[in-house]
Amino acid sequence: MRRTLYGPDHEAFRESAKAFVDRTLKPNHDKFIEQRHIDREVWLEAGRQGLLGLEVPEVYGGSGAGDYRFNAVLGEELSKVSAAMSSCLGIHYDVVAPYLVDLCTEEQKQRWLPRFCSGETITAIGMTEPSGGSDLAALKTTAVRDGSDWVLNGSKTFITNGFSADLVVVAARTSPEKKARGITLFAVETGMEGFERGRKLDKVGQPESDTAELFFEDVRVPADNVVGEVDRGFIHMMERLPQERVGSAIANLAHAKQILEETIAYTKERKAFGQAIGSFQHNKFLLAELVTKVDVTQAFVDQCTEAHVRGELTATDAAKAKYWSADVQNDVLDACVQLHGGYGYMTEYRVARAWMDARVTKIWAGSNEIMKELIGRELGL
Repeated sequence: MRRTLYGPDHEAFRESAKAFVDRTLKPNHDKFIEQRHIDREVWLEAGRQGLLGLEVPEVYGGSGAGDYRFNAVLGEELSKVSAAMSSCLGIHYDVVAPYLVDLCTEEQKQRWLPRFCSGETITAIGMTEPSGGSDLAALKTTAVRDGSDWVLNGSKTFITNGFSADLVVVAARTSPEKKARGITLFAVETGMEGFERGRKLDKVGQPESDTAELFFEDVRVPADNVVGEVDRGFIHMMERLPQERVGSAIANLAHAKQILEETIAYTKERKAFGQAIGSFQHNKFLLAELVTKVDVTQAFVDQCTEAHVRGELTATDAAKAKYWSADVQNDVLDACVQLHGGYGYMTEYRVARAWMDARVTKIWAGSNEIMKELIGRELGL
């Protein structure tokens, strides 16, 4: 079915995104997997191509697109390479950007956004802690005011871009007695004394994504690095999580759709018992089901994207899109592995890597169980 989400400007931008992917990412992808991080030059090239500041006003070096569909196009094209490419770059231009653009002071914007857009500064967001991820209101990292500074103590884990990030937006508890209403966001920068990174985490999938633990031991953060309002960090996060979740849904589906298309081509070429394996009724019916599931899900995700462009996307609909697309993605990729037979279990095949990469999408950005809890609450249950 023809999608109606995008117009000519979006499709023209897609060609630019594809050119970046073909020129910069695909030829080096195996190297990124082997070394377990994406080269700095990728970020700088993305900056030169105007891909990192889509939500950033032009006065600070961004594109000032003013239309979330450009974010969506870039997320789709990156996801066709791998889930990690979309995740690493997306954390920067799609997740962190709204915090810096919406919440920062004029001085902070001038200080951080130009290098953010150029790719000279790589960013991450520090929410998840060793004691838990989905329950943000229960985080244990603390920040205590000391004169004009804040003293930060605690740790974060599973942080995408954590090993390479130059600036991390960190959520910390500033007023313990206020519980969820006592959390503040801080911009912690490389070089601050007491800010240390742990090992690169050895994950099941997405090896090219540098995911790390972060440690804060008496880190003195100046008041000028508070992002947003003191004690309103939880609200700031809740207001921006729907964009993160619809962005996840866009990436999940584009990732699955690309591998499904490659699998369909494989089933036309691979022969068994004298005929293409795709022609066997079971496989034919399975592929028909998978294509239908992807197309129907795409229609809902596109509607959520349009709602977000209008400023009307609800937290509940974002939760639906996130959890459902992650389930569909994993179902589709599992079936694609099966259709590849033994080759589908070999990591030299894209389908095997995609299958491993996708498993985490049911967990991050709020686990699927938490998404269902949010939807259930909306039902009055």
